[in-house]
Amino acid sequence: MSDALDLGYARVDLDREARQGLPEIVYGPGKQVTEITGIVTTLLGRNTGPVLVTRVGPDAAEAVLGRVPGGRYDRDARLLVWREPRAIEHTVAVVTAGTADGPVAAEAAAVASALGLRTTLIRDVGVAGLHRVLAAVEDLRAADSVIVIAGMEGALASVIGGLVETPVIAVPTSTGYGAALEGVTALLAMLTSCAAGITVVNIDSGFGAALAAFRLTRGPR
Repeated sequence: MSDALDLGYARVDLDREARQGLPEIVYGPGKQVTEITGIVTTLLGRNTGPVLVTRVGPDAAEAVLGRVPGGRYDRDARLLVWREPRAIEHTVAVVTAGTADGPVAAEAAAVASALGLRTTLIRDVGVAGLHRVLAAVEDLRAADSVIVIAGMEGALASVIGGLVETPVIAVPTSTGYGAALEGVTALLAMLTSCAAGITVVNIDSGFGAALAAFRLTRGPR
């Protein structure tokens, strides 16, 4: 049976690092500073790997860091991190269709780096200027996996999925005009891509894409 510690407001999964290779990652929204502090302190005391808190605003981050020293905050990614990870020999390219996809890319890149993956960013290569994607083909093919972040109609995932042989993780974003439906159009397009084998995560989930890339590095031990 998995080991969990009941803090009253949360049941902290202490066994997750042994099962999955990293401690439980804390979702910040909806939690009070005291609750985040308590969970982080527990994880730091009972695990050895990096401890992450996602989607944290700057005021809450400052308050938590004041109570739990030794961490760092990435404002663009809204990510709190304690401890350096073990380096993993896996390069993930984080690719955006447009500048508006930047916040999601920041989360994906920061989480991937915090978990020990080598991370590169390729920005603003959407299909409206296809030559931009073609110019980046060698960099895309050099990566061990590719995270493609796109809103509007989400076509960039299919284009890159047809250009590389490595795993492609597609992230639909909520950018786009009316019929983009806050990311639903991109989500459905990526799910029905003619480029076989693309993995699709939730709308705006840079976090989910980074964890998918991390899982690709895990194997039998």
